[in-house]
Amino acid sequence: MTKQLTLAFCLIALSTLSAWAAKSSKQAAFAGQGIMMGELTATSIHAQVRLTATEELVDRDLPGQAGVVEFTILKSAGLRLRQLLDLAVGQQTIVVEAKAEHDYIARAVFNDLEPYTDYLIRTRIGSSPETLKPGPVGRFTTHAGKSRPQLVSFVVVTGMNYAKFHGDQRIDRKIHLEHNNTELPEAYRGRDKHLGYPALESISRLRPHFFVGTGDNVYYDTPKDPRAETIEEMRQKWHEQFVQPRYRKLFSHVPTYWEVDDHDYRIDDGDNSGDHLPSVEMAVRMMYEQLPYAAMGDQKTKTYRTVRVSKDLQIWFVEGRIYRTDNAMEDGPAKTIWGLEQRQWLMDTLKESDATFKILVSPTPMVGPDDKRKFDNHTNFNGFRHERQVFFDFLKEEGLIDDNFYVICGDRHWQYHAQDPSGVEEFSSGALVDANSRPGRKSGEAESTDPEGHIIQHYLQDPPSGGFLQVVSIPGVLGGSQLAFIHRDERSRVLNVEIKRAR
Repeated sequence: MTKQLTLAFCLIALSTLSAWAAKSSKQAAFAGQGIMMGELTATSIHAQVRLTATEELVDRDLPGQAGVVEFTILKSAGLRLRQLLDLAVGQQTIVVEAKAEHDYIARAVFNDLEPYTDYLIRTRIGSSPETLKPGPVGRFTTHAGKSRPQLVSFVVVTGMNYAKFHGDQRIDRKIHLEHNNTELPEAYRGRDKHLGYPALESISRLRPHFFVGTGDNVYYDTPKDPRAETIEEMRQKWHEQFVQPRYRKLFSHVPTYWEVDDHDYRIDDGDNSGDHLPSVEMAVRMMYEQLPYAAMGDQKTKTYRTVRVSKDLQIWFVEGRIYRTDNAMEDGPAKTIWGLEQRQWLMDTLKESDATFKILVSPTPMVGPDDKRKFDNHTNFNGFRHERQVFFDFLKEEGLIDDNFYVICGDRHWQYHAQDPSGVEEFSSGALVDANSRPGRKSGEAESTDPEGHIIQHYLQDPPSGGFLQVVSIPGVLGGSQLAFIHRDERSRVLNVEIKRAR
């Protein structure tokens, strides 16, 4: 009898222990997307961690988990990583709840940092303050700011098409052929496919100071059927993208800046018209929620902004979707991509800048050439050429074209360096993913936006491939400051180099 009672007690205890373990496991918090840092300045940075229930995709998504994230920022100069992780008190500590209403993303904003200083952000994560455990760690260096020269390297990317890379069979190959005049490239077949895009590994090895995503960071409309039309479906696109190990590795030591374009706003070549889903309100909500533009819940901070990186370098990031008028409008003074307020801000801040080099990062091209069939950017015949002319006339009148001003654009799936008859030069980053690349339009082609061949093409990628644009600002020592534009393929092989000396 005693043995039976003992056995029964053991079974009950084991059952209770199993139930407790299952409950604890269910409540455990992970950081399946790692840490993302953004909006770096000389004195501030944003950092975010999304709490997840697992570290891998479940049914094509990464389920979230409510909990708490503790962010601590520390100066890292002169200290070993192990020492930093053991420190009980940092320079600043911020505790943030990860809530379902914000997709379980916890975001902290750190201010009052010192320029040109190495920092480390340590996190602790848990389902409650009592269960905190070490989370992902981020490392970065603040900008030098306007008073100090600094060697700066950064990368610019676009076209991070998850479905094409991984070979989603739901993609309509016929539509791709009709629109892009080329067969859909093969999906990636490498044994390291589970790690994500090879270009991210190449970028990580270069150790740039920051990373710029110009838009088409995810594709709500690829595959076309079904496309993302609900908040849950839109979020899923970001989850599957940023859970990839190469993103987690890269973003742990490279801060980011983000713009969005058509595919990660609503639909291909979309604007703010129409009652189709995603709606404008949904699109804007996802921008501010998924990307670290501002404190969580803040949708008033402008998504267009300028950053003074160093004495030599200032960058402008423009917003190309929120303020645009309808694509179908007749071109003229009232038709705009930027909106009058943003355009005036852009011109005013460019005039005020005393930076040696001034770079405008645009989600869409301003020089091209682009496809003749398109109608949603500044190069298109039925697009927004009037606004482009207003802006280019301003650049000429203010002498900015001859004062080290350059445009970098995303959107186009090929790399190029082109010069408009006005003198404005533009560098296209090309698609990050090899399976999302295509041949570019040539100046003088009938199906291009420059059929008469007025644009000078200093470089046009051939054959097409995935890759990115690296930009290096070199302070003047002998012979003045320089700016290098380096086109690389996804394995980091140099395809083209253009070096600009300060005029």
